[in-house]
Amino acid sequence: MPQDSATQNTPSLQIDIVSDVMCPWCIVGYRQLEQALAMVGVGAFIRWHPFELNPQMGPEGQNMGEHITQKYGITAEQSAQNRANLVEIGTGLGIDFQFSPDSRMVNSFAAHQLLHWAQGQNLQHPLKLALFDAHFTQGRDVSDHAVLVDIATSVGLDGDSAAEVLATGSHADKVRELQGVWTSQGISGVPSMIFEGKYLVTGAQGAENYAQILQKVLSEREAA
Repeated sequence: MPQDSATQNTPSLQIDIVSDVMCPWCIVGYRQLEQALAMVGVGAFIRWHPFELNPQMGPEGQNMGEHITQKYGITAEQSAQNRANLVEIGTGLGIDFQFSPDSRMVNSFAAHQLLHWAQGQNLQHPLKLALFDAHFTQGRDVSDHAVLVDIATSVGLDGDSAAEVLATGSHADKVRELQGVWTSQGISGVPSMIFEGKYLVTGAQGAENYAQILQKVLSEREAA
């Protein structure tokens, strides 16, 4: 299981995060969680779980601005303002959102398959962060298998093995099964974080709120 910020000198909590690489609020929420972990002085074992915001997205993808206005019924101006707000929020969290008129939404199912495989290699967490960076900062097509293999090798995964996972779809059925598990439990939005298997929090809640949850879980553990 990938270890994120846990050390030998601090207590560690299990935090499961249901998310999609296409979701900017997922990386925002994670960075806020990082801040909260530092505030509380606790480590975390992070596991990422699959969720597709747009499971019917075609292989060609769609222009991001066009997609947002169609999906949420907002104007182009509102969509642009939302992205500007995200850029401002991201700056404070060390996230370099690089939105442009050409930014695209793509199908993330292949990325989820690679992430599931990477979990067994103990490199799921760095791969997830690298995928966020590739999509939101570098503007790369993270549905493209060659791009995915390149990202996988950048975090220490074997490129040939990654290519085989994607070509054969060896993890596709398991990813679909896991997606069904989470949606059957009522999760319809991301990020959704589950703390110690007990507390579900949906949406990017901010460092202060995450810190309160962490303190609550720690207090209950100490009292048990």
